[in-house]
Amino acid sequence: MMLREYQSTAISDIQNAMRTHRRVLFVLPTGGGKTAIMSVIAQRAAAKGKRILILVHRIELLRQTVEALRRAGVQAGMVNPNYAANYLLPVQVGMVQTVVKRLFYFRHGFDMVLTDEAHHAPAGNYTKVLAHFPRAYSLGVTATPVRGDGKGLASEYDVIVEGPNIRQLIDMGYLVEPVVYAPAKALDLTGVRTKLGDYDKTQIAGLMDKPTVTGDAVAHYRKLLDGQPAVAFCVSVAHAQHVAEQFRAAGYRAEAVDGAMELSERQRILDGLGSGAVQVVTSCDIISEGTDIPAIAGAILLRPTQSTGLYMQQVGRALRVIEGKTQAVILDHVGNCMRHGMPDDEREWSLEGVVKRGRKAAEDEVRAKQCKQCYAVYHVGKTVCPACGAAPEGKPRVVDVQEGELVRVEAARKQQRAEVGRARTLQELERIERERGYKRGWAQMVYRARQARV
Repeated sequence: MMLREYQSTAISDIQNAMRTHRRVLFVLPTGGGKTAIMSVIAQRAAAKGKRILILVHRIELLRQTVEALRRAGVQAGMVNPNYAANYLLPVQVGMVQTVVKRLFYFRHGFDMVLTDEAHHAPAGNYTKVLAHFPRAYSLGVTATPVRGDGKGLASEYDVIVEGPNIRQLIDMGYLVEPVVYAPAKALDLTGVRTKLGDYDKTQIAGLMDKPTVTGDAVAHYRKLLDGQPAVAFCVSVAHAQHVAEQFRAAGYRAEAVDGAMELSERQRILDGLGSGAVQVVTSCDIISEGTDIPAIAGAILLRPTQSTGLYMQQVGRALRVIEGKTQAVILDHVGNCMRHGMPDDEREWSLEGVVKRGRKAAEDEVRAKQCKQCYAVYHVGKTVCPACGAAPEGKPRVVDVQEGELVRVEAARKQQRAEVGRARTLQELERIERERGYKRGWAQMVYRARQARV
C-alpha cells in the first residue's frame, strides 16, 4: 500500500505516542485516509506476531476495512452474521454490535484494539469490548473527536495525535476548496427543544419537511450543481424520501437511502453517484459518517444541528478530490456554517469534551460574521468584508433576495490562499507558517506534497 508522506508521519507519531500511552486517539479529516493508516498499523503489528481487533459500527465500514487490509497484504477475519468467522486469523475486523456478543470466542485476547469512528467509544458496546481486553493497546481514529452530547473521550483515551487539518490537506492538494452558500436570513429555531444534545428531530422535521423548503433545495441545486453528484442530508427517513421525490419530480435521478434498506440496494444507489446513474442521494444519518461514497460535487444541508462533529462529517463528504474537480459546493440551507464556522476553519480538539453553553453563547464563539451588504461570511478579525469591501458599521443596501435564496459564503482567506499558491520555495512557505502561527511542519508537508506531484 502506497502511503502519502503525512500518513507515514502519522504512523510514526502514533507509535511514538504509544511508547508512553496505552490509549491513543488519532484525528484526521474525512478524506485524509484513516483506513489506510489503520491497515498499515495492523499489518505491521501482525507481522510481529501480534493479534489485532478492529472495531467498526457499520457493515460498509467492515467491508471497506477488510478490503484495505487485503491491499496491505493482510487476510482478516470478519465478525458479522453475514460472514463465516475465522477466529484463528491474527487480524479480526468486527461490527461492535456482534463482537460484544461473541467475546467468549476471543479467548486468546488481543494485543491491540483499533476503533474506527472513535468518537463513539464512550458508548456502551465499545466500553464493554475495550474493558474485556484491558492489556491491549487501544488506538481510536476519527475525523471529529467530539460527541453530540458534549461528552469527552478522556475516559477512553489518554492523548490526542493530530494529522494535518482540512486547510493543510487542501493546500497539499488532497482535498478541494469548499464554496459555501447560506441563507441571507437565518433559520428561526426559536422554541425548538434540545434532545440528546441536538435539536429535537420531531420539531425540526416539521420546519424542514415542507414543499417550499424542498423546492428551494431543488432550485438551488439546479442553479449551482445542475446534474452533478450530490448528497442531501435530511432530518428523518420520511424527510429524505420526500426530498428525493421532489428532485425526481424536477427531472433529476434521485434516490433515498436508509438503514432498513437491503445492503445490496443501498450500495447500488451509492455506486450510482459515481457512474452517473444517480445524481442526488438523500439520507438521514447513514452517509454522515463511515459510509464510503464516490467523490461528489456538493453537499446539501437540510438538517440544522448543534453538533460540530455531525456538521464536519457532512461537509467533509464533499471535499474529496476527483479529476477535474476544483471546488466543493456546500448548499447550507440551514445556516450550520454560522453555528460551527467554515469547513476549513482551524479547530482545537480536546479530550475533555464540550462545555455546554446557551445557544447564543455558542454561536457568538464562532469566529465568523455575516456582511449586511452582500451576506458573505467572514472572520471577525477582518475590518472590512473581503467579498464586497463594506465596513461592518456601514448601512446595508437594499438587496432584492427571493424567499429562501442562498448567497455565497466567502471564507475570508482568499488572499491567504493566493499567497500560499504563489509561494514556490520552502523558505517562502516557512515564512507563511511563522507569520500565521501554523502548526510546525505545515510548510514541509505542503512543499513535499507539491514535489511529489512534479
